Amino acid sequence: MRYVEKTPKTWSAICIAVYVAGVAYMGVDTIPDDFGLWLGMCALFLLLLLPCLAVPLSKFVYHRIRIDETTLRVGRERIPLTAVDPASVHAAAQATPPTLPAQYAASLNAVDAPVPGLRAADHGDPRLVGGGWSVPMGMDSVVLRTHQGEPLRIATRDRTAFLTALTHAVTPSVQHR
Repeated sequence: MRYVEKTPKTWSAICIAVYVAGVAYMGVDTIPDDFGLWLGMCALFLLLLLPCLAVPLSKFVYHRIRIDETTLRVGRERIPLTAVDPASVHAAAQATPPTLPAQYAASLNAVDAPVPGLRAADHGDPRLVGGGWSVPMGMDSVVLRTHQGEPLRIATRDRTAFLTALTHAVTPSVQHR
C-alpha cells in the first residue's frame, strides 16, 4: 500500500462518549427499579446518536482514499493508475491550495446526486468519485483527468499528501543502469 488517507475519529469518539456517559448517568438511579424505562431511554437517545455518526461513517465509506501499486481506490470505486493522466496530477499538485473559505464554497457547489438536474454532468462539472452525492462540508477536492479526458473530482482530507503519493504512483520510474 503506497498511501492510505486516515480518517479522523475525534467527532465519533466525542459523540459515543457523551452517549455512554448519559446512559450511565441515567442508569445509576433507574437500573434496579425501572430497567425497562432505562432501556427505552437508551434506545431514544440512540436515535439521536445515529445521525451524529452518519456523516463520519459516510465519509469513511464514500471518500476513503487508498493507492496501491496499480489502483487508486476512492470509496467504492477503483481506478487503474494507468487511466489517470499524469499531466493533470502534476497540474493539480502545482496549483495553489484553496483557502478554508474557498474549500467550504467548493464543497457546497460540488453536488453529484443521482437525480436529473443535480448530476455534475448536467452542469458541466467533474464527476464525483467514490459513490457519494457531494463533497463533505469543508473537505478539499482535487480535479483530475483520465487519459480519455473525463474530469474526476476526488474529495480529500490532505491535499498535499494525496497529490504527492499520486504523483509518485502515476509517474513512471526511471531506472538508471
